Amino acid sequence: MLGPLARGALFFLAVSIVLCTGVLRSDATRSAAVVSLDDYEEDSGGDSPSFSFTFPETRPRGLVFGFYDETCPDAEEIVSSTVRRLYHADSNVAAALVRLFFHDCFIHGCDASVLLDRVGGRRSERDAGPNQSLRGFSAIEAIKQTVEAACPGTVSCADILALAARDSLVLVGGPTYPVLTGRRDSDGSFYYEAAGGGNIPAPNATYAMTLDAFARRGFTERETVALLGAHSIGKVRCRFFTDRIYNFAGTGAPDDSIDPDMVGEMRAACGRDGGAPMEMGYYRQGREVGFGTHYYAELLEGRGILRADQQLTAGSTVRWVRVYASGSGGEEVFREDFAHAMVKLSAIAPLTGSDGQVRISCSKPVEEN
Repeated sequence: MLGPLARGALFFLAVSIVLCTGVLRSDATRSAAVVSLDDYEEDSGGDSPSFSFTFPETRPRGLVFGFYDETCPDAEEIVSSTVRRLYHADSNVAAALVRLFFHDCFIHGCDASVLLDRVGGRRSERDAGPNQSLRGFSAIEAIKQTVEAACPGTVSCADILALAARDSLVLVGGPTYPVLTGRRDSDGSFYYEAAGGGNIPAPNATYAMTLDAFARRGFTERETVALLGAHSIGKVRCRFFTDRIYNFAGTGAPDDSIDPDMVGEMRAACGRDGGAPMEMGYYRQGREVGFGTHYYAELLEGRGILRADQQLTAGSTVRWVRVYASGSGGEEVFREDFAHAMVKLSAIAPLTGSDGQVRISCSKPVEEN
């Protein structure tokens, strides 16, 4: 087993690879995506679409690579193997865990507060409107109990969720990226922050609301468009887009930004009232679900399921949609950008050191166990 110093060296090598692959691309072999970026320089409003962009500090206070090397050396492998087992039993768990991680980090940082049930009758984040369609709670609890059996009271739910999200993305074809550990769990949930103020974009949020929510957490337009690529593996419940296919904005007609054939497909899946428990996703081939830039290609064809997704093609963000949809070069750029942005997301306001706690059950604070 590698010691902490050796693992630290490997971590910085991994980060260097993730951060520098765009720089290493030779001018003599510029991809089609680079050409596409050049084509849109004039539309950028002075914001040059360079491949170099500001990246967060890679070692937030208290987070390190291999935090559990001494206290629970098999922790990350236990998480990974359990995620694989859950995924092979139900492939939908991957998208559920990724979405759960996003919603956790957007409220008070990546502290596992979204996992808490009601305590003393007080509403939790799980009760907030944007979170009521979240899934994956039982999966996280299953992972936690497996880790607890090996290392009682040691590995936080916040770290488990961060690792499980990364491992889920890899299973569906997404890029891997380094996950620092050392987070601790909050001892409370934050219902009002999750329920109000547009802190979490709802599935039926507009483009402007979505960009604003990400910007308030320090994400650029480019990073936001990249992170929304996670929608490539998700499924959307019909009730969140029924208005777009029957009575958009009170017009009595579908949203005219949707391709007419797509309207027919959406109506066939959802029925007239949208009450059917049906879901739609961005599929790569037939009904295959997988991570990738097919999401952006679908948007350019007017096949966006969510309103905010389709609106990415109507504003300044369209240049990134076009870049990511521009073939193998665009796929490479997207994967690099997505990995960068996920490391940044993972570093939002963690509880570390003596702050917070390490829960025994992810749905209950320590004093409730």
